[in-house]
This record gives sequence, C-alpha cells and structure tokens, in this order.
Amino acid sequence: MSRRAIVLAVILLAAIGFVSGRFTRADVPAAITNAPQPAVKAAFKVEVVATGLAYPWALQFLPDGRMLVTERGGRMRVIDRQGVVSPPIEGLPASVAINQGGLLDVALDPKFADTRLIYFTFAEPRGSDANGTSVARARLELDAGAARLVDLKIIFRQEPASTGGLHFGSRLAFADDGTLFVTLGERNQRDAAQDLTGHLGKVVRITTDGGFPADNPTFPGTAAPGIWSYGHRNPQSAAIHPTSRKLWTVEHGPRGGDEVNVPEKGRNYGWPVIGYGIDYSGAKLHQSTQKTGMEQPVYVWAPSIAPTGMAFYTGNRFPAWKGNLFVGALAGQHLTRLILDNEKIVAEEHLLADLGERIRDVRNGPDGYLYVLTDNSRGRVLRLVPAP
Repeated sequence: MSRRAIVLAVILLAAIGFVSGRFTRADVPAAITNAPQPAVKAAFKVEVVATGLAYPWALQFLPDGRMLVTERGGRMRVIDRQGVVSPPIEGLPASVAINQGGLLDVALDPKFADTRLIYFTFAEPRGSDANGTSVARARLELDAGAARLVDLKIIFRQEPASTGGLHFGSRLAFADDGTLFVTLGERNQRDAAQDLTGHLGKVVRITTDGGFPADNPTFPGTAAPGIWSYGHRNPQSAAIHPTSRKLWTVEHGPRGGDEVNVPEKGRNYGWPVIGYGIDYSGAKLHQSTQKTGMEQPVYVWAPSIAPTGMAFYTGNRFPAWKGNLFVGALAGQHLTRLILDNEKIVAEEHLLADLGERIRDVRNGPDGYLYVLTDNSRGRVLRLVPAP
C-alpha cells in the first residue's frame, strides 16, 4: 500500500470514529478546538528552493542565509543561497534510523557567530537493540573544503534507553537566558510520562554544556535531573513565543487529541491519564478529559493532523501573519496557520493542502519569508512569498 493510501485510510478511520460516536468534537471544549477560518487570508505563492533531500527532518538558517538541513537517515547538509545541496557534513555520530528515529532537530548556539557551535538531537544507539534521544554539541567548520563537525560532545542522554522506533520527540528551543529546552517523547511507554524517575515523556531544560540550571523545578522523591514539565506523549514541535518569551510545544496525540501546550515549570500535562483522543483500536484510552493537578492544552485537534515542526511568524513580508503560529502536519498534509489572542487560538487556516505532501518543519527566513520542509524520499525546501 502506498504512503498516500495509508494516510487516506487513517483519515477514513478517524472519520468513522466520529460517525460511530467513539469520539466527537463535542467531547472537546469548544474553546480549545475547531477554531473558525480567519477573516483575512493572505495571498501567497510557493517557490521551490531545493530538492533531492531524503526525508528531511529539520531546517535551520545560518547567519549568512545558508541553511542546515538534517535528513532522518543520518545525514546533515548545507544548502546555499542558490539552493545547491552539499554532500553530507562530515563528523556526525551514528544514529538509529528506525521508524520515527534517526537524525532529528538542529539549532544554532545563541552566540553562533563567535562560537560556531550547533546542537542537534538524534536517536543514539545504546548497545544491543536499545536506543534513546540524545543531544550533541559540535563546532561547525565551513571555511574550506567539505563542511565538517569537530569537537563533538554528547551533552544529554534521555534515560532510560528503550527499544523500538517510536516517539522520540526531539525538538530544541533556546530560552532567552541561554538555556536549552529539549522535548522528549515517551517512547510509546505511556505510563512512563508520569514517572519522574526517567526522562520519557518530558520536556527537559539544560545548559549548553549539558548541566542542569539551579532554578529548574524540584519534585518530591527521586526525580531524573533536568525535568521542566511532564505528562507529554510525543512533542515534535517547540518554539519560543516572540512577545511572552514562553516555550510553546505541539505534541502528537493518539487518534484525536493532538495538543498545543505552553509548558510551565514543574507542571503535569496529563498523558496518558487525561486527554481528548482514543486508542488506535478505537478503545477508550484516558481516565477522563480533566483532572486536578493536570494542565489543559491551549488547543486540540480531533481528528489528529500529526503535527511536527512549528514557528511563530516574525517577518514583515506577510503583515496579516505577524505573530501567527505555523505548524506542519504529516497525516494532514498541510501547513496549519493558527491566529492567537494571547494564549487562545481564535482562527485556523490550512495552507499547502493542494501539494499532497507531508509537512515536516517550518521556519522564518532571514529574508522575511516562510520556509517549509516536505517529508518524503524526494523532500523539498519550499518558500512562501506574497502573491503579486
């Protein structure tokens, strides 16, 4: 069965779920789902910047306008301003390219111009069949010859290690104080998201050398170091809000129940105890939708769109998009535009649906345009520009 046929089958099953009463939008409070279309829709056109990428996962702009792109199979490349894709960067560690795992996110050091340091996440082999999400730091050398990484150091390892290839999470976001947020999936071990002795299903906050900030939250009993928030399923999106400067994340739910969250220090976001989805079998999954001591999401998608990659638009090319949140959709095969009123989603628009491609990442370009990655064996970098 083709990938497109699989996606259509999943959407059909979700629709059957709605019709049969297994879950409905009525189960989700109206304030956090199914926002209306925006009153103003900006006209845009799509330009192809680069092609020939094998399942690209993350895009990051360098100060000079070139791009770093990771490919899930274990390669990182440089794309120049003309769209020419480099050979793989040398010096990357081995990663486990299994199902959702592989080479994942990439971010620049806040002082990259001076340090030349980059940070990236990957599914690290941990011996035998085990693996786990890890964060590495290295210096990027681009001056002469082939691009390469030097002085590589693993600064964080998600513990415990696990088997299989699901729910690595794995987005990076730098806070204004220079600390680094890392989103971590629960590796398809649901109850582990509530277990504070490990990093599964958590957002962690670390320093750039892998230490743990003194003002991180503390928890009763024995807790794994670095935990910022917990009760997450598989957060594959993270970004800092341009005005509040808070961390925002988006995470995959099961069938129904993808969530937008604003993870606060020490808070519990409920997975798998509360939520708005069902199991893939159609069976009930959560105890309820709300529980004392557990946070509600800012927004919910039911049925799921399979969200991954996000960015708040901060450019000036699209005035109507200023401050909007853009989220890539894999199963949904579109780019979601969310309009905010503080921490409330008041409108939603689907862009790029006519392409029929999975959208993996979205980023602001230094030129003020919006850039996206498509997720397939011939992945592309696309640029959204205003229509004439």
